[in-house]
Amino acid sequence: MKRREFLKTGAVLGTGLVVLPGWWQACNSRKPFRGSIEDMEALFGITKEKMRVLLSVALSHGAERADLFFEYKISSSLNLEDEIIKDVSHGISLGLGIRAVIAEQIGYAHTDDLDFEKMKETARTASFIANSGATGKIADLGQTKKLDLYSIDNLAVDCELARKIELLQRVDTAARRFDSKITKVNASLADEIKQIMYLDSTGKNFTDVQPMVMLRIGTVAEENGKRQGGHSGSGGRVGLDFYSQPGNRPEDLGIEAAQIAITNLDAKPAPAGPQIVILGRAESGVLLHEAVGHGLEADFNRKNLSNYANQIGENVASKQCTIIDSGRIPNLRGSINIDDEGNLPTESVLIEKGILRGYMHDTISAKAMNVAPTGNGRRQSYKHPPIPRMTNTFMTGGDYDPGEIIASVKYGVFAKRFGGGQVDITKGDFTFGVHEAYLIENGKLTAPLKDVTLIGNGPEVMRNVTMVGNDLKMSTGGWLCGKSGQRVPVTLGIPTVKVKAITVGGTQV
Repeated sequence: MKRREFLKTGAVLGTGLVVLPGWWQACNSRKPFRGSIEDMEALFGITKEKMRVLLSVALSHGAERADLFFEYKISSSLNLEDEIIKDVSHGISLGLGIRAVIAEQIGYAHTDDLDFEKMKETARTASFIANSGATGKIADLGQTKKLDLYSIDNLAVDCELARKIELLQRVDTAARRFDSKITKVNASLADEIKQIMYLDSTGKNFTDVQPMVMLRIGTVAEENGKRQGGHSGSGGRVGLDFYSQPGNRPEDLGIEAAQIAITNLDAKPAPAGPQIVILGRAESGVLLHEAVGHGLEADFNRKNLSNYANQIGENVASKQCTIIDSGRIPNLRGSINIDDEGNLPTESVLIEKGILRGYMHDTISAKAMNVAPTGNGRRQSYKHPPIPRMTNTFMTGGDYDPGEIIASVKYGVFAKRFGGGQVDITKGDFTFGVHEAYLIENGKLTAPLKDVTLIGNGPEVMRNVTMVGNDLKMSTGGWLCGKSGQRVPVTLGIPTVKVKAITVGGTQV
């Protein structure tokens, strides 16, 4: 490191350490943690006997069943801006959520005070969902089986601070060296380790240790008064060794973000109106996630709030479309060894060759609809009850080469990277911004486009799919899914897909 860079980094980082005393020492003194039930009981200062008492209190006003969700999370983040480490943060949270369930109603309460009397008060609060006079029984507690989809060796949270700073500096250097027009680079590294323990009155009892790391990059390119941005990022339930892999190296991500910004400097206004649209692989899966996936979560269908309600067995998409949600893919952001109410994740076929086959369920929706849970009961933290949520949602690959798909279009839009958007889950209507797009002319990608917005209806888009590529890719971007005030990490994926018509909102008529 150059002396000037070291002095910049040291000064700002030093301030951060004063604000957060003991941060560095705490991170490096954390003992190896394997996540056994005995470890967790010691961590939360609780015994099985006391947990049975808490369940009894939660059931005391007539609930059918009750559960306890303990959580301990360590998180940290670094942000580099203008070649300086400007923000260093570290957080620890600890708490317990208690749920009482009767039919489709729940009582939920949480506390970050793990004094036993306070926990009993929390259980009592949750119990008031019901007052039937009956009391649910507590089954013998066992150890619930779970998967093993992510390693807890070499966790990012345990790595030296200097190594994390080096990753950010490598991103910055690569982006700036790519082109002198790059005038600004922001890079951030966030990591966490979440340790959970669950127990319920049906006898389920499990622990899990869930890692997460994410490296994000934003760049700005300037030329002749024009400014354009570019973004990239990668992460998952992995350690820092993930960033030594081709495609995920800091240099690769920095160059990718810089290249997008430079390309967009020459972007032309997007054509407006209905167009043939090619969805690029991986990142375009956000349209699938938002405009289709949420409509396939069981709670919306159980309440008849989704346009997919009561359509099991019916044709809802093109025969080209098979859509799956799977929490069982190793190391992805949305992967889970076990869901937040003790059910194993499944590979749920939601739509098969255009036919609706099923929904994503938690325990409550599964019981109400007389099916098995699919392992999609997820929550943001101990402060929230579990609800049906996506994990890793994707469209399977088809028969077409991606080059063949683009060559089939005389005039249209290639939408490669999506930004934010809005979706009406009841109707499936959506509006999405596109960060990286290109004009297709006579079967070839030509000019980059700016100010591209896609406007349409999710089910209608699925019916308008005419070609699906053989190049399925899962995005490793830092996707977070919001629903009912909760945000959970997810992964999405899609191959190259041709849609015969989507309305493009642009500035060129």
